[in-house]
Amino acid sequence: MAARRISSLLTRSLSASSSVSTCLLSSLGKSSGTTASVRRFSNAAALEDLVVPPVQISYTQHLIDGKFVDAASGKTFPTYDPRTGEVIAHVAEGDAEDIDRAVAAARKAFDEGPWPKMTPYERSRILLRFADLVEKHSEELAALETWNNGKPHEQSAKSELPMLVRLFHYYAGWADKIHGLTVPADGPHHIQTLHEPIGVAGQIIPWNFPLLMFAWKVGPALACGNTIVLKTAEQTPLTALYVAKLFHEAGLPPGVLNVVSGYGPTAGAPLASHMNVDKVAFTGSTDTGKVVLELAARSNLKPVTLELGGKSPFIVCEDADVDKAVELAHFALFFNQGQCCCAGSRTYVHERVYDEFIEKAKARAQRRVVGDPFKKGVEQGPQIDTEQFKKVLRYIRAGKDSKATLECGGDRLGTKGYFIQPTVFSNVTDDMLIAQDEIFGPVQSILKFKDVDEVIQRANTTRYGLAAGVFTKSIDTANTLTRALRVGTVWVNCFDVFDAAIPFGGYKMSGIGREKGIYSLHNYLQVKAVVTPLKNPAWL
Repeated sequence: MAARRISSLLTRSLSASSSVSTCLLSSLGKSSGTTASVRRFSNAAALEDLVVPPVQISYTQHLIDGKFVDAASGKTFPTYDPRTGEVIAHVAEGDAEDIDRAVAAARKAFDEGPWPKMTPYERSRILLRFADLVEKHSEELAALETWNNGKPHEQSAKSELPMLVRLFHYYAGWADKIHGLTVPADGPHHIQTLHEPIGVAGQIIPWNFPLLMFAWKVGPALACGNTIVLKTAEQTPLTALYVAKLFHEAGLPPGVLNVVSGYGPTAGAPLASHMNVDKVAFTGSTDTGKVVLELAARSNLKPVTLELGGKSPFIVCEDADVDKAVELAHFALFFNQGQCCCAGSRTYVHERVYDEFIEKAKARAQRRVVGDPFKKGVEQGPQIDTEQFKKVLRYIRAGKDSKATLECGGDRLGTKGYFIQPTVFSNVTDDMLIAQDEIFGPVQSILKFKDVDEVIQRANTTRYGLAAGVFTKSIDTANTLTRALRVGTVWVNCFDVFDAAIPFGGYKMSGIGREKGIYSLHNYLQVKAVVTPLKNPAWL
């Protein structure tokens, strides 16, 4: 692929698309009361009196070899408040030279440092101490996550920070339970397998769940004894730098975890193609995932795990409790401003309940509270940045132009920041752009189906295969659908349930490999077979 093509793709979409929420978040999808300072989206009022975030920005440099340092070039780039589009801070802008420095530190820490030689129990204790420090600083981290990302503060504080802690408790528990096997052979040989750390891991995380994606990547890599160079999303660099500092307070040796901020072409591409990086993990858009895979292959053929885009079907069967189905479908799509790669963005509703569902889905969207994410009761904050904001509005225009029925929303909210009205389209057909592309915004597309065989065929006719939702009272229907849908996760009568032990990943162009759970450890281990002869064995 030409360098210009790679640069263009990385500029547009590196770390731009991902997914995660938690089982604790379902309450945030419910209708809630509001105060006089919180506006329903239908009021289309300007957002006044924004809350001043209760946190100071302390870390804006790269973290390399245990120290905060400026970019080698001396350059910085701005990071923004999505509520206003105003600059929050200027952050060190990494390039190939900074990646080289970070990889050299990680390489030395792996080849010569104490981390891989440390007992698994001691590594576990460091992960647990880090989790304790995250709990201690959870208020600052939640505020910083909301300020830099725009997600509701209640979501950051009550769901994502507790899940961050839980994930590191989970991986701390795995650190001293990674082991190989003794294998019987057809002859007098002793055979054992060793599960060894893979080495230096390059990791590129997205902007939609900065802290949780940090945990999904860093947790298993450290538990297995690897060292890391992590590139943050340029939109949301602040919380990763903060928690990386906490890791060193917990006793992590220098060079084990290095964090570089920067853009795709100048920092992400050099990391993916680096000859001294042994493995790459990326979460983001499918287009950029292809580029990362190619860069890894063209360099040292390093293994790659990818968690990419999705266009997940949410299937409401004819026996569904419509009120409950509407609420869950609403949550599945609008959670996190619609910025989830596993969002239930194709809502398939059986024809017998379709009209009732449309009216209630429209009413629910119109009740959705949009506003300053720091204010209590707000369900939806702004989109991440001007690029994503404009992209979502283009898809809304495409929906209108394709003759889908706009039930509500369809425009920006206010004149400042990146707020978009919760939008619902009905009479959507599979050939429409809004039913095919990953919009990554608060746009619900509702389609009609007649029977289970039909909806299976239509749901599977997509290049994606990340997740699906099924809403039914019939165990037989649920069993039929869960086995037929070509996706990595099927939620039955629930959605976005993300326990630390549940693997997550996609079929088809939604990715390669799995994150979380025992499966995530496989991404960061090499398997070595050791064979020795046995002399006069008593048994074989």
